[in-house]
Amino acid sequence: MFKKILRHKHLKPFNIALTTLFFVMILVGVKYIVHWYKFEFLLINTLTGSAIGGGTFICSFLLSGIIADFKEAEKMPTEIRASLENILEEARLLKLNKPLFDLDGVKKTLKTIVLSFFNGISHEQNHINLEPCLAEINNLSHDFQEMEKVGILPNYLVRLKTEQGALRKCILRIFHIQRTQFIPSAYILAETIVGLIVFLLLFIKTEGSPESVVLFGFISYMFIYITRLIRAIEQPFQEGDSSLDDVSLFLLHDFEKKLSSK
Repeated sequence: MFKKILRHKHLKPFNIALTTLFFVMILVGVKYIVHWYKFEFLLINTLTGSAIGGGTFICSFLLSGIIADFKEAEKMPTEIRASLENILEEARLLKLNKPLFDLDGVKKTLKTIVLSFFNGISHEQNHINLEPCLAEINNLSHDFQEMEKVGILPNYLVRLKTEQGALRKCILRIFHIQRTQFIPSAYILAETIVGLIVFLLLFIKTEGSPESVVLFGFISYMFIYITRLIRAIEQPFQEGDSSLDDVSLFLLHDFEKKLSSK
């Protein structure tokens, strides 16, 4: 039920913030119980600040590496759209010179490529099933063979196969980003440190004042939010997920509508 609420379009931008806040509220309640029953046994010292600073550095390092992949992934829809447009334009020009050429067949193949891509990165497919999309890109070779039969010039055919190769390269790169995890051992280290810091804060002796509770909530919120953000953007393409922290695919959606309208 809670996940369905978070999938609402107006709440999607706040998905990570709301779920993190929910966890922090639970932790604040646990902290209150720990303080009330005097289970706190740790004292604040100079190492406490060092532990929090070290955790912040490691999480920031991991986040910066993932953002680099995310920035690269943001370029992919533009490159895919450009290759699809180039193939479609060449097919249209061939249709003008060779009326017997089946332009609708090329449009159908291009639309199937886009739809299989959307389906492959959907929530139902766990955002990683791009083998069908690669298979559809390979099917472009049959359309190129038909172009060759009706008399397309060899240099145009080479250009089309180059665009097919560019498409395949983009999809394979997306496939790789979606399937692999950035330095798995670093993830384990970061999450372990965050867990230890939260444990440390839970059992540090405090006077139970509102200021100490706010400080505990703030530090816990920051670390939990960062770890959840890392998990969210390690897969930049998450069509249909409950968050908006993914690469925009409006260019490909517009191309699909373009093919459907003509």
